[in-house]
Amino acid sequence: MTSPADTLTITRPDDWHLHVRDGAALEAVVPHSARQVGRALIMPNLRPPVTTADQAMAYRERILAAMPAERGFEPVMSLYLTDKLPADEIARAADAGVRAVKLYPAGATTNSDAGVTDIRKTYATLEAMQKHGLLLLVHGEVTDPTIDLFDREAVFIDRVMIPLRRDMPELKIVFEHLTTKEGAHYVRDAGPFTAATITAHHLLYNRNAIFTGGIRPHYYCLPVLKRETHRIALVEAATSGSDRFFMGTDSAPHAAHLKEHALGCAGCYTALNAIELYAQAFDNAGALDKLEGFASFHGADFYGLPRNTDTITLRRETWTVPETVPYGDATLKPLGGGETLNWKLA
Repeated sequence: MTSPADTLTITRPDDWHLHVRDGAALEAVVPHSARQVGRALIMPNLRPPVTTADQAMAYRERILAAMPAERGFEPVMSLYLTDKLPADEIARAADAGVRAVKLYPAGATTNSDAGVTDIRKTYATLEAMQKHGLLLLVHGEVTDPTIDLFDREAVFIDRVMIPLRRDMPELKIVFEHLTTKEGAHYVRDAGPFTAATITAHHLLYNRNAIFTGGIRPHYYCLPVLKRETHRIALVEAATSGSDRFFMGTDSAPHAAHLKEHALGCAGCYTALNAIELYAQAFDNAGALDKLEGFASFHGADFYGLPRNTDTITLRRETWTVPETVPYGDATLKPLGGGETLNWKLA
């Protein structure tokens, strides 16, 4: 890594948690990620969800077709875990090159209605994953309506993660989009088969961002932004140099009119300027020297994939994030639209 005062060159990063949707929406957003990252772990929560190896490979081809020809971008595919996902599908998925299976607790977030109602119903499938080397990606929130929205991650650790780790000790698990101090400390102490992704928005913002000057729906995501004490803990984890934490944007595009709605969609769109947002967060923490490991090395190593060999360069340059970008027949508002950042991809 080279980092003169006003430039930062790092190995091309990977995004280990990305939503690209499908159809015209996919065609609008894939080029944004392809410009920045070498690989992206693609989320399977389409309608209907991606639950077979054949569906995953067909989806991969649609993503590649939307990619600019000059970009070397590799979609890494996953399946959607349901109560009834057959264990024998895991062998087919492994043979096809699928790398992971995503656990959405039923009702936890966008397009999660087909998700898992009880983790114990999936144990035969999880055992097959452990055998074939597929990773389990977890949306770490309980959906019990008696649990406060801001406590759902901590309760998930107690109710799901601790028993699951005991029962499946060698299953590689990625606790996705960590949002709490409890989550960061759990992953830090959980052993070598557990890791986590952290989003740029959870590093940069606390829950006040949703309400500053009125309700700002483009800062609303699930898991929701938390208190400042949790943001600080996430920054400490991301900048610690620990190989248990790595980049996963959870960039989630929704048409602006569906975000600015009485029942606004959850999700922040960050793929347009993801690495600049991360650079801002690491710079704020005085830890730019830790960005390359977090963004470019730790995820590839945990997935057992080779690190990228090319580089990107960021320049210290003040610029304004666009207010909107095209999104099929609609518009998309990137997180921080109209705000300034201090790092820009060359």
